[in-house]
Amino acid sequence: MRTFLSKLSALFLVLIVSLGVTIAFLVVRSVMRFSDEAEQKVNMGLAGELAVEFQPLLDRGIDPDSLQQRIDRVLGINPRIEIYLVAADGSLKANFVGADKELVRTKVDLEPIRAWLTGADPPVLGTDPVSSNGRKPFSATQIEIMGQEAYLYVILGGSRFDSAASMIRDSYIVRATLKGLSIVLLVTGAVGILLFSLLTRRLRDMKEVVSAFEAGNHQTRVEVKSADEIGQLGQSFNQMADTIVSVLDDLKKTDRLRRELVANVSHDLRSPLSSIRGYLETIQIKDEELSPDERRRYIDIVLRNTVSLSNLVSALFELSKLDAEQVRPNNEPFSVAELVQDLVQQYRPDAENVGVRLEAELPPDLSLAYGDIALVERAVSNLIDNAIRFTPDGGVVRIVPRDSGDRIGLSIIDTGDGIPEDELPHIFDRFYRVEKSRTRGRGGAGLGLAIARKIVELHGAKLSVQSATGTGTTFSFELPVARV
Repeated sequence: MRTFLSKLSALFLVLIVSLGVTIAFLVVRSVMRFSDEAEQKVNMGLAGELAVEFQPLLDRGIDPDSLQQRIDRVLGINPRIEIYLVAADGSLKANFVGADKELVRTKVDLEPIRAWLTGADPPVLGTDPVSSNGRKPFSATQIEIMGQEAYLYVILGGSRFDSAASMIRDSYIVRATLKGLSIVLLVTGAVGILLFSLLTRRLRDMKEVVSAFEAGNHQTRVEVKSADEIGQLGQSFNQMADTIVSVLDDLKKTDRLRRELVANVSHDLRSPLSSIRGYLETIQIKDEELSPDERRRYIDIVLRNTVSLSNLVSALFELSKLDAEQVRPNNEPFSVAELVQDLVQQYRPDAENVGVRLEAELPPDLSLAYGDIALVERAVSNLIDNAIRFTPDGGVVRIVPRDSGDRIGLSIIDTGDGIPEDELPHIFDRFYRVEKSRTRGRGGAGLGLAIARKIVELHGAKLSVQSATGTGTTFSFELPVARV
């Protein structure tokens, strides 16, 4: 399997080699162009000098033997040149290129010759008759052959540098330049791969951390040493890992609550169902033996257990809708004082039945609150019911609204046994009971506080609790003041 480092290194080497080939091509091309320019500048007047010597031999026509003698003497001095006599239409009238060379083209392009004669800057490259497509530096001048206009066309350098390979082979400067370039590219490639290895080491370390996390080591984290992109990636992974661990903890907690829910629901449903079944069977079996008072008492018990089951199912359904965010508060201004008075009147008989005094402390001129009165009533009802259930005989439950400027606070205070400190973080969990051994006759199903908290959170508030063993418990939340 190819690693990221190998891919990155391969890409880097391809770029380095491509760059080297490009630079080498430009160097060779530039040197060849410089060579052509230097050759042409040095021999700028060569054709004119040769024309002075050859012109007398051309006045009566072209005498190849006489011209060859003169040409051999010139080529002995400079064997690199090739000499051509070119007619006015560009066709070759004679050539002196040596026996080892063969003409490929019998006509040359006159445009470079005319440009040269009009003073164009070198290098000016003209047609090389011994090459099918080559162009070479030259020297040219006008002459006359038997009174007709023609050109003396001298190719400079001959076939010495016909290819880049021969240029590299014969030029020390080119060889030294390319050798230095090769050394630079090799050093750059080695240093680049080393740097890539150092840079990707952090990625390899991060991969090991991710693999360890995937294998179940959820406490491992990436060591963030810098604030660059890799450091930000490591920090993002750490945050993601923290989130995953938190979610896993929540899932474990949810699974534990689910098991408790099944156990509690089974108990809460089985007890009243067993009671209902028992009393109905008794009525059925002893129908003729029961007195009207006994029949009525049995039916009242069955009805009470049926109501209890109905309330439990309703609470579960209500909480499921709140969890699924299917409930949206219909906010409007309402009087907290009137709501508290109505709830006190509603729950006072229940409180008196268990020996608890239910009181309301209403301040004068209490401002209107802004919220969903039906949902707020449901939340406060659950808190009052919870307080009454867990306040002993002779205790007091107080409902205390307060006006604090832009917020309306509401506290439900009881003088019960209080909640142990280690239990406080869990009291809003569904089906959680501070005292697991309490029966339905005293404790609830463990859904009231969960529903109350959800409702308060729907209003953008927080349901807080203060409690200590032996000093009672206080639940509080705040609502915004209505703007009227």
